[in-house]
Amino acid sequence: MPPSKSADAPPAAAASVPMSAIAEAIAKLRFGAVTLTVHDGRLVQMDVTERQRFS
Repeated sequence: MPPSKSADAPPAAAASVPMSAIAEAIAKLRFGAVTLTVHDGRLVQMDVTERQRFS
């Protein structure tokens, strides 16, 4: 019998969507923060706070 996959493990395609969204948010951000919210070991929310600096 082949080993069973864990019910909590996300499919590979589903896992790449949040990773690409995080990478895109970081790439667009000059000053600020990217905050990730995790519930039960799963990413449920991403907040991006952009700061504007004036010299």
